[in-house]
Amino acid sequence: MLVHGPLLAPDHALSRSLVRALPDSVTERLSDLGNIPVAVPVLVLAMAYAARRGRLLAAGAAGLAMALVPALVIPFKEWTGRPGPLEPWAAGYFPSGHTATAAVAYLGAALLVRPYTRRAWPTAVALVLTGATAVGLILRGWHWPLDVLASLLLCTPLLLAVAWADRVGRIRGADPVQPGQPPK
Repeated sequence: MLVHGPLLAPDHALSRSLVRALPDSVTERLSDLGNIPVAVPVLVLAMAYAARRGRLLAAGAAGLAMALVPALVIPFKEWTGRPGPLEPWAAGYFPSGHTATAAVAYLGAALLVRPYTRRAWPTAVALVLTGATAVGLILRGWHWPLDVLASLLLCTPLLLAVAWADRVGRIRGADPVQPGQPPK
């Protein structure tokens, strides 16, 4: 059980100053953005859109990234056994599964949709949704700030793999979106 270390004291202090800073009704709704029934359908729609446009490799990589989220998060939760901010008797809070789900779903969807928009708004929306999930979890007291940060760091390689698959698909000519050409 990993419940000691130099970062835990600042993590606890930050959490104590933030928990319940907003009404629970607000923070619960923000946290819910990381629920599987909310976040995963967004990714599935983006995957279907990308696949329909011929970007099968990128769509498949995004789906695989989402499937790998529990395979990465659950062993860490069991290994660390970290208690929650408001539930010191419970364990399994590190890293945050809701944050990981939100990050891979929303940012993965943005990676799939952005080439067709030629604008940064999909990424901005994805960052806002992922950030809102993280903030909601911390302010509600369901996760420590380090739980959320760890999830974001844990998901970075998954999202980099999606971006890599997208680039490989474009290089191989499988993607109909080419630089300098309008989307079909």
